[in-house]
Amino acid sequence: MTPANTFKFERVGYRYGRDEWIFRDIDFVVDAGESIVLLGANGSGKSTLLKIMCGLTFASAGRLLAFGQEITEEHLENDSAAKEYHRRVGFLFQNSDAQLFTTSVKDEIAFGPLQMGMKKDEVRARVDDVIEMFGLSNLADRSPYRLSGGEKKKVALASVLVLNPEVIILDEPTNGLDPKTQRWLTELILKLNDQGRTIVVATHNLDLAHAIADRALILSEDHRVVFDGPTRDALSNREQLIDVNLIDEYFHIHEGKHHIHQYRHN
Repeated sequence: MTPANTFKFERVGYRYGRDEWIFRDIDFVVDAGESIVLLGANGSGKSTLLKIMCGLTFASAGRLLAFGQEITEEHLENDSAAKEYHRRVGFLFQNSDAQLFTTSVKDEIAFGPLQMGMKKDEVRARVDDVIEMFGLSNLADRSPYRLSGGEKKKVALASVLVLNPEVIILDEPTNGLDPKTQRWLTELILKLNDQGRTIVVATHNLDLAHAIADRALILSEDHRVVFDGPTRDALSNREQLIDVNLIDEYFHIHEGKHHIHQYRHN
């Protein structure tokens, strides 16, 4: 693993219980500063791969290296190692409600830095900066549970970015968002990658994949990596997209105009 690698999967497998393997022999590398999409139908294993990257679950076989260190349950049982890892790797859950649990927006954003042991003055300054960046000032004292879906997504992402992570991992980030909020999120992801952050996004939203990533990995419904290469090539291979259940026969792309829709021309 070279210093430029952020993640390296070496024959990684994962199973539920003793016999039910979700996938086996997954091999790929994520280089620092890349923006990558994991494409696959629901149930293909995208979320499980992300959780392994984030240290929320662990490989049943093979190994994951991150920043040159093998990431195991034993390694992250060390409190200082876990804090450092979760400071460097931020994770946005698919369902924002699973990520929000405090009584106000500002407390939600402050929770992570406080857990990292940052001084209160530094935490306050970081929270104020992120609240201003996300336009959340008028919601700072509101309960996260009383927010709209788009507002919850912004608060959840603000809670990640307040730690200034090197890697940002997002699971189906556009689910449930209106078009304006989807555009805001897309532009933010591009900006964060331009600033040098490594971005890994799991999605079945092909418009998002086209907009944010130069590289795509495609997972089949039987949990294999069947493509690893330029996103442009992934999205232009109609037969493969149909085979992995990402599109149906009515889907097509007008090349050159990046126009995608799901109905046949008359």
